[in-house]
Amino acid sequence: MRRSLIATASIAVLAASVAGASAQGLDELPASIAAAYEGVDDGQPIGPSAYREWTPRSEPPWTIGYASSYAGNTWRAEALSRLVDELLPVYRDAGLVDEVIVTQSDLDDSRQIQQIRQLVDQGVDAIVVCCSNPVALNRAVDYAYSHGVVVFSFSGYLTSDNALNASSNYAQGGYEIARALIEEVGGEGNFLLVSGIAGAASSESFDVGARRAIEAFEGADLVGQVWGNWTDQVAQTEVQTFLATNPARIDGIIAQGSQETGILRAVLQSGRDVMPISLAGSAGAACYLRQNPDWISHAFQIWPPGDEMELGFNAIIRTLQGQGPKVQSILRPVYRVEAADYVASLPDDCSIDSTEYIQPGIDIWFPDSLAAHYFLNPVNPLEWTPGQ
Repeated sequence: MRRSLIATASIAVLAASVAGASAQGLDELPASIAAAYEGVDDGQPIGPSAYREWTPRSEPPWTIGYASSYAGNTWRAEALSRLVDELLPVYRDAGLVDEVIVTQSDLDDSRQIQQIRQLVDQGVDAIVVCCSNPVALNRAVDYAYSHGVVVFSFSGYLTSDNALNASSNYAQGGYEIARALIEEVGGEGNFLLVSGIAGAASSESFDVGARRAIEAFEGADLVGQVWGNWTDQVAQTEVQTFLATNPARIDGIIAQGSQETGILRAVLQSGRDVMPISLAGSAGAACYLRQNPDWISHAFQIWPPGDEMELGFNAIIRTLQGQGPKVQSILRPVYRVEAADYVASLPDDCSIDSTEYIQPGIDIWFPDSLAAHYFLNPVNPLEWTPGQ
């Protein structure tokens, strides 16, 4: 894929969408935070939120639904563990949340829609979803809104005017990750893109940014794309198949998170020299970097599972408290870390087969000082009192 394919018009549309946003919303954010919206996927809603002056239908403690779309990878398991094992006890002790009800749809949009409606009918006060198709759930979101229930998407976005979203800017993340990897190998070469789940907002947004970066380098070619479903085992199989049937040299692999360990295994088993692979939190691949410090100079964190869940949960509690989110999508800046800092927490006896994650921690990922800029009436949610 050559520079001649650059989607100049699309980039112009993105810039115009940001520049033309209402005086409410983006214009209320500090310039340093508004910069996180640059290059946003043109499907991402970035206007003023519908919840600026919204109040919940009941006082705390609130019941939260988690309409999960998929439970088949370690990323989702880590996000669920943060919600149930860490966040729920803290917010229950604070008298803010009484219960979290979890459903699983296994990538079936119709089932997830039904589950969202059932959660609303059960009386939940808010619903969290993750990584879903950006339009498929919209009618269910609107149903929830009509019953006083806010639906919040973390790690992805929904396009209903009545939805809220919180994540990194994945289009910007895909661009920065791909650009850094291409620069790592000298600005040219053949690259394989390992995407997540086709149709999921975060996966598609990342790919938009990654392709934009590839097109910006005259000597960079995208020679293949596979879908790893954000699952190491699936990514390993797909990459193994690609490498076995495509003998051409691969100079780097641009990977969405939660699958770089599986990709690494596939390359090691292929007998090829291990080319740079973008890193985004999987501890197994990070361990390989610790053992081979010349492999790659950097890593990125754009979707640490527990921290992403906590960002979304934090934002949904603030919304229930009437803090008034300014914008429909809370987008945090892309987080890059140098290799030495990235692997610093790993023990000497780490394993490249580890399924754990390296995460920045919520104090870095979404501290109160950052979160406050996205809300009209900000206060630490654990220090909030009714009527505040």
